[in-house]
Amino acid sequence: MDTKALRQKILDLAIRGKLVPQDPNDEPASVLLERIRAEKQRMVKDGKLKPKDIKNDTVIFKGDDNLHYEKFSDGTVKCIEDEIPFDVPDNWEWVRIKTACVINPRNSIDDNTEVSFVPMANIKEGYANKFISDIRVWKKVKKGYTHFADNDIGIAKITPCFENKKSVVFSGLINGYGAGTTELHIVRTISSLVIPEYLLNFVKRDDFITGGVLTFSGDVGQQRVTKDYVANYLFTLPPLNEQQRILNAVHNANSLIESIEKSKDNLIRDIDKTKSKILDLAIRGKLVPQDPNDEPASVLLERIRAEKEELIKQGKIKRNKKESVIFKGSDNSYYEKIGNDIICIDDEIPFETPINWQWVRLGSTVGIERGGSPRPIKSYITTDSNGINWIKIGDVDKDGKYITNTKEKIKPTGIKKSREVYPGNFLLTNSMSFGRPYISKIYGCIHDGWLVLRNPDVVFDINFLYYLLSSNYLYNQFVIKASGSTVDNLNIDKVSSALICLPPLKEQTMIVNQIEKIIRLIQPFEELL
Repeated sequence: MDTKALRQKILDLAIRGKLVPQDPNDEPASVLLERIRAEKQRMVKDGKLKPKDIKNDTVIFKGDDNLHYEKFSDGTVKCIEDEIPFDVPDNWEWVRIKTACVINPRNSIDDNTEVSFVPMANIKEGYANKFISDIRVWKKVKKGYTHFADNDIGIAKITPCFENKKSVVFSGLINGYGAGTTELHIVRTISSLVIPEYLLNFVKRDDFITGGVLTFSGDVGQQRVTKDYVANYLFTLPPLNEQQRILNAVHNANSLIESIEKSKDNLIRDIDKTKSKILDLAIRGKLVPQDPNDEPASVLLERIRAEKEELIKQGKIKRNKKESVIFKGSDNSYYEKIGNDIICIDDEIPFETPINWQWVRLGSTVGIERGGSPRPIKSYITTDSNGINWIKIGDVDKDGKYITNTKEKIKPTGIKKSREVYPGNFLLTNSMSFGRPYISKIYGCIHDGWLVLRNPDVVFDINFLYYLLSSNYLYNQFVIKASGSTVDNLNIDKVSSALICLPPLKEQTMIVNQIEKIIRLIQPFEELL
């Protein structure tokens, strides 16, 4: 179930007057607006507002031709039918936020008053109406920060906070006042004639967000929604009593949705635990029975070593001085031979495996190379048809398996300064979200954020290697090996030194078949998410 779409549907019904029934005994919204206008005029007389704060207020009405018009303070009237997206109940009214509220007000309180302070990080995104604050003295925050008070609506104006729906109704502020991040537009309702939480429903809607993004101004990465967009936004105003009934209905619906989302989260965790357990059993030799007739993995590795020795003699490859051989000694301990050195590695062996399996370093089973980037990369990017696929981490899904296409290509001249990969090669992220495996289905070049694992099909069923690299056992090794530097990352040596237990080839295929059988059973539950 798409709970985000469900939330949007509920909000859509709410603002259209279709979520709760209308009560003919309610005071019409037209009367409510008159009271708002009168209150704003009184606030001007009392010095709580300046004349400029109300000079742009307008009156929206329906003409005899059944079209919507807007009357401005100078007496001019304009047809705004093209701005009206839908019809509303007879006792509702269309109104701009600036007319029903005050935009970005300032507080006037004693310097020594304690108030709440709210940075942007403390405003929860999404559909929640929550924030966290600490205590500051007013004289220290009254300058250089945004002012707000209890029942004010705060709307994040900077990207990506705006798109992430960082909006909230402030309540429970220390002494009723607060200050905080400058990246907020504040909307203050008038004498509770518009319930703030009702208006919050509008700014949580995708339509509001989409429209605001179109008004963005500023440099890339520092773009902001304009004050005019918020001020001039049209919203539907129901009678005051109906506003409360709508809020109650939205609250009840959201409680149900939260219950669904909680169940959904629990299901996701259960599915993830199940998959993790399957992979754990697989790499321990406990997912399928062993066949004593299978060629042991040790024989496979010996054959590969013999082939390497022949290639070394022929001068086709160089000897790897770090090549290791892991074996079990007569004392039943595990040893590793690198060159002429032999050391006991019992402390590295995490579990016992079937007798025909073999412990081995990953670097002894596949060739590992790092990608490279021709620089400056912008001068190598091309749209020419003979361009080479430029494989970036952004081209793949986090939970995907295959690399099938790229968004960009580089000129063939960039190949010498990069690293070529071919269909069937394994790619492993080595920085940022490191340790994520992918199987390439295309020819291309990779930057230095990738490692490529060559010729995996010599030792592995390619899908078994994928599941092995996806296991928590191997990922935890990568985490330990990647830590310690300024930015956690992997390199060839770290990946090469990862310890794995290799099953016979036939058993690898059996393991893959069993894993994928179980995944097919899980899939219907994932499709519910």
